[in-house]
Amino acid sequence: MKKNLFYLCTGVIAVVLLAIFWYSVENFTPLYITIAFVISVVLLYLAYRRVDDFVEDERLARITEKAAMRTLQVFWVCFCAFSILAVTNLLDVSRFSRAFWLNHTSGVVAPEIVPLRMIGYFQLALLCLMIFLYVGFRLYYARKYGEWETDEE
Repeated sequence: MKKNLFYLCTGVIAVVLLAIFWYSVENFTPLYITIAFVISVVLLYLAYRRVDDFVEDERLARITEKAAMRTLQVFWVCFCAFSILAVTNLLDVSRFSRAFWLNHTSGVVAPEIVPLRMIGYFQLALLCLMIFLYVGFRLYYARKYGEWETDEE
């Protein structure tokens, strides 16, 4: 399989996953998108193993390594901050006085820092952030180490 055909297959699988995601949201069947995602990852892995025109030298391996490392270094801070926010929200820790907690008859409800329904959306946004971070660092290190330079005169 050629590299471009693999990229085309990846795009088709992404569009199919988007359609399955839409169907799952409309019909409230989250199991469909979960199973479809796992199957698509396996299919992409099997297709990637059949690609025969990937050429990887030491420079390309170094660029990939540096980009992946920087992505993880930046992403774990974002993910940890979000996780702390989510756990704090789930434990309902807020800045109300002791009198508020003892007197629940006032009808005032403690505000949520992040609504529970939004946590999944934030996780998806964090995944997108991770992809953009990796692409950005990949472009940065490719330019720094000269991936696009040619040795021909």
